[in-house]
Amino acid sequence: MRGEFGTITMAVIAIVVLIVLIARYKLSPFIALTLVALGLGLAAGVTPEHAIDSFTKGFGGALARTGPVVGLGAVLGGIMIGTGGADRIANAFVGKRPLWLAPWTVCAAALLIGMPHLFDVSFIMLAPLVYTIARRTGSHLLYIGLPLAAGLYVSHGLLPPHPAPTLAVTAYHANTGLTLLYGLVIAIPAAVITGPLFTAFARRSFGPAPDLSKGPGGTRTDAENATDVSLALSILCLLIPPGLMLAGTLGMDYSTKGTGQYVFFQSLNDPILSLLAAVIFAFFALGIKSRFPLADMQKMIGKGIAPLSAILLILGAGGGFKQMLTSIHLDTIIVSHTASWAVSPLVLAWVIAALLRVCVGSATVATVAASGIVAPLLVSHPGVSPELMVLATASGAVMLSHVNDSGFWLFKEYFQLTVSQTLRTWTLMLCVQSLVGLAGVLLINMFIG
Repeated sequence: MRGEFGTITMAVIAIVVLIVLIARYKLSPFIALTLVALGLGLAAGVTPEHAIDSFTKGFGGALARTGPVVGLGAVLGGIMIGTGGADRIANAFVGKRPLWLAPWTVCAAALLIGMPHLFDVSFIMLAPLVYTIARRTGSHLLYIGLPLAAGLYVSHGLLPPHPAPTLAVTAYHANTGLTLLYGLVIAIPAAVITGPLFTAFARRSFGPAPDLSKGPGGTRTDAENATDVSLALSILCLLIPPGLMLAGTLGMDYSTKGTGQYVFFQSLNDPILSLLAAVIFAFFALGIKSRFPLADMQKMIGKGIAPLSAILLILGAGGGFKQMLTSIHLDTIIVSHTASWAVSPLVLAWVIAALLRVCVGSATVATVAASGIVAPLLVSHPGVSPELMVLATASGAVMLSHVNDSGFWLFKEYFQLTVSQTLRTWTLMLCVQSLVGLAGVLLINMFIG
């Protein structure tokens, strides 16, 4: 018992040290995760050689499936942005419709465009469009910008191939297609509630209208013919990955294992193959068909994958930290002591991820750490859906974004807000989004349980 108590104590201290290093001393999450993981192993009596082996094993294991998925999603996003396909979709959704429809159409466009993109990239790409629409309609900048951020963050937080939910899929050994299906069931009402409905509620907190002349002017920096891309083909590029994975999931349910039909649908359900199909289609349908030079296409892809280095390092180090928790046998201790708990693993996953998010600031780090802590619970709760565990963890990891989150400052600076205004809009919106996500997870669990 004393040994188990000591192991749990060391794990808790390691998590506290991790939070302090990132939140208080602003250390890189990659460096912090690496130091804490190795330090935890050495403190638990693991030899330096075994500690390094465990860390590298977890590092490689985390990126084995997650790395290609995140990379292909970033490539698809780079092509969509560079060719103007994403811009085309956003403008088509907004058009010249009545002002009251603007938050709804902007949120819908953001939800769709955000599916293959990292949040920061999508936000920076679409922020100029917010200024354009605000100027055209004479509306407050946040009346357009808040539903845009809500739609993008719902995709970022809940839907593969975004890094955090994708890594959680791996950690919980979940089905990607089924996770995406459940995620969409939650994402659509979450986007409606935290987008247009929340915007209407929060209008009294917007404050003075920002100076629209100080904002970014255009929506594109690439070739002048970027608007020539087809709207239908642009939308199709975004729908190919979820469409193939959902078709694969449904097909596997109605096929016999071992048959050629089952293998076919299993391949459709694979996120790597589905995203690769979308990337190839986008390359030819948006790039080559619109006569973009190959050199320009390479630049687009390069811009798409440029932000990935830090994220992939964090994901890998998080996998190393998770493996170190396994090496000191924390997983077996957790399983043995929580098997009789009345608290649902879904709620526990949400709470742990939310606490880590508040302390660390990064939704990705919160998801990585929380999934490593909670994943062993599935052994003693075989009836709990691993797909819902992914979504519960991902929902908790978007809770209460504040001054230690880069997204907080991105939203504040682009829309010329004070810290107080940002807390009343951005922070409150993500709190609601996190709670809606948890409610959706528990509701689905009632029906499939």
